[in-house]
Formats: sequence, C-alpha cells, structure tokens
Amino acid sequence: MQRHRYEVDIFHLLLLVFRLIPTLGSHRSKTVKDLARGYGYKGIIAGTRKTTPGFRLVEKYGMLVGGIDTHRHDLSTMVMLKDNHIWSSGSITAAIEQARAVGGFSLLLDVEVRSEAEADEAIDAGADIVMLDNMTGDELVSVTRCLKEKWKGKRKFLFETSGNITEANLQERAINEIDILSTSTVHQSVQHIDFSLKLQISNGGA
Repeated sequence: MQRHRYEVDIFHLLLLVFRLIPTLGSHRSKTVKDLARGYGYKGIIAGTRKTTPGFRLVEKYGMLVGGIDTHRHDLSTMVMLKDNHIWSSGSITAAIEQARAVGGFSLLLDVEVRSEAEADEAIDAGADIVMLDNMTGDELVSVTRCLKEKWKGKRKFLFETSGNITEANLQERAINEIDILSTSTVHQSVQHIDFSLKLQISNGGA
C-alpha cells in the first residue's frame, strides 16, 4: 500500500507526541489545585524545582496548563539554600549573608528549615521565603502563626510548605497560614494518559 507523504509525517510526529504529552502532568496539576481549593486553601500552589533532566520546559508548561505556579525556573531565577549549603557555611545566617553577597538584591532567597528556631533565624537574617521542610500537623500551624505574629511589621517573608506532599495528605498542609504549597507530585510519577489517533480514509482513497 502506498502511503501519502502527510501520513508518513503524522506517524513520525506521533512518536514524539506520544512521549511528550503524557509527561506534561497538567491533569495532575489541576487535580492538586482543585483539591487544595476545595479544602479552602487560598495561597500559591506550585510544583517544585525537581523536574526530569531534559524535560524541564515540558513539565513546567504542564504546570502552567494545569493552573499552578512553576516555582523556580532554573538556577538563575532564585537562590535556594538547602541543608548542605547551611552546614558548609556554618549557620543559616552565614549562608544567607554569603548568598546575598553573590546574588545581590534582585534574587529571592528560599531557605529550607526544619524547626521553629531555624525559621526564626532565617527570617531574622533576611530570607525572602522560608521553606518548612516536612513540617506537618499542629507543629506547622503553631510555627507559622507564632512567627507571623512575632515578625509582623518588621520583616517581609513568605512561608512555604514542601516535602512528601501527596493528594492523600494534602489537606493537613493546605492551611492558609502557609503562603506557598509546593509539591513534586504534579510532575513526578505522573500516570500516563491513554490516548490515540485514528486516520480515516475517504471512499475515494485520497
């Protein structure tokens, strides 16, 4: 059977499309967003920086289509200070001072903390975003309320909750004391969408 050129082009395109579309994760992003809003959460819902190597643009686009924030786009758009950065600098304060000296005033600093004391130090040192990593339940509510009251009118900062957030435990993290809820569940381990394309040949064979 002779194939038309357009048919060959479509078959070649399908090989690419069938691999890209399932990785978008836009349906998962929308599900997480709808769940969080259903729980009354009014803050920012975001993915994370942990995208698949080589597929960052695809997965970030999927987040946008799904209606959530893409979080940091790449290393140049925000400074994130994790536990190893803090350990190698000696303290949260020292790590923030070093990052600010290099990044300048124009880059936001997102600092990962694990306790109220660390969060308090990060705020005092000038963190723009304080990521309460794996903090849950009553502790999450208590820490955010206490520190927002303590620093009210003195510092501007945002609280971010992240770490092991899934659809199953989303409700306990989707509290309005939190400004940003970020989860990698919207772009990691995304179930593939089952779809196909069928060609229809006219009676004339054209």
